[in-house]
Amino acid sequence: MDFLKSSIKPLYLRYLAAAFGSALITSVYSIVDMAMVGQYQGPDGTAALAVVAPVWNIIYSLGLLTGIGGSVLFSTARGSSETASGKENEYFTASFIASVFLAATAWAAVLLFERELLVFFGATEELLPLAQNYLKPIRVVLPVFLFNQMLAAFLRNDGNPGLATAGVLAGGIFNIIGDYVFVFPMDMGIYGAGLATAIGSCVSLIIQLTHFFSRKNTLKLVRPSRLARKLRKITVTGFSTFFIDVAMGILTILFNRQIVTCLGTSALSVYGIIINISTFVQCCAYSVGQAAQPIISVNFGAHLGRRIKETLRYSLGTVAFFALLWTGLALFFPILFVRIFMEPTADILAIAPGIIRVYGLSFLLLPLNIFSTYYFQAIMKPAAAFIVSVSRGFVISGALILLLPVVFPAESLWLAMPVTELVTAVYVAAAMYRYTRALPNSLG
Repeated sequence: MDFLKSSIKPLYLRYLAAAFGSALITSVYSIVDMAMVGQYQGPDGTAALAVVAPVWNIIYSLGLLTGIGGSVLFSTARGSSETASGKENEYFTASFIASVFLAATAWAAVLLFERELLVFFGATEELLPLAQNYLKPIRVVLPVFLFNQMLAAFLRNDGNPGLATAGVLAGGIFNIIGDYVFVFPMDMGIYGAGLATAIGSCVSLIIQLTHFFSRKNTLKLVRPSRLARKLRKITVTGFSTFFIDVAMGILTILFNRQIVTCLGTSALSVYGIIINISTFVQCCAYSVGQAAQPIISVNFGAHLGRRIKETLRYSLGTVAFFALLWTGLALFFPILFVRIFMEPTADILAIAPGIIRVYGLSFLLLPLNIFSTYYFQAIMKPAAAFIVSVSRGFVISGALILLLPVVFPAESLWLAMPVTELVTAVYVAAAMYRYTRALPNSLG
């Protein structure tokens, strides 16, 4: 299919199916780990994985920084006159160089400061051994998780979204089967869950690497001119998507510390469930953004405004569907989520429904806010994407997490994200209308 000439609807649906498959299986990694560990080791296991969650947020966000940032520029160059000069592969090479550096830095930090990081993330003395046991096999292959994110973005933009999905799917299937076998029959407990995740990620990377031996491949390493300038452009373009995941890690740390101080370990166990539900909702939003972004980027480079607006209409319809689905599940079936992720105690059953229902209100606007960052990046409005990601991911949300339990009862903490998403959505709607209206109707 041709980004510039093919009918938008089948093109979008093809990319949505591939992106959703990738996002679905990516979220399954953490969900299956949480479910297996919760069933095997109870609420403490769930709480331990909540402590580890920021590690995932950071490593995935670094992969998105180089992957989304570089691939947006790659596709924009491909849709413009830069294609003839091969400039697009200079962005791929610059993204690869940045990924190597960031992977090495993150790997060293986890290997050298694991205990300090986990304590900072909210681990108590009781939870620390469980968290460290889970990370033992994962820290051996930590860079693999970053490269999976980076490569998947470029494969989608290089016309091979199916292979990106196949890689994630194969790794996810191994992770699901391995989780059960390692945790229960082999009696490895939380270590087994980490081992299955580590091996699954390696399977995903190996499959994605086969793209470079296929006829579809146009990606190649070249000598980039003005490397520092390209790295800066990649960072600016990809920062908002990067910060969404980093912010989730920051918010998890803030929530963990506030929950332990104000509400106790049982509430932290429930928050461990919420992290996984929220991750799933975010992955649905990612899939819409990842499906639309290559189409919009190439057409933006070619100045085809009508095709961009048509893609946006389909994207917003998908976003609305996911928003209603997840909000409804959180409001009407909170106990279902609890029983998926753990064998609950009476205390958990008493507090979980109210917590999940209140926090779940944020799912009504979360998909729109996250999708907007992909849209703004694709039409080269990184400042708008920056405002959205930083506001919802740190400024507004962080202030509410810290202030609500001080000003109001401790349980008001759970309102932090619904209020954050509402305030952010007001800006998103105004900015999206403004920038979309400015696109040329006469072209495309």
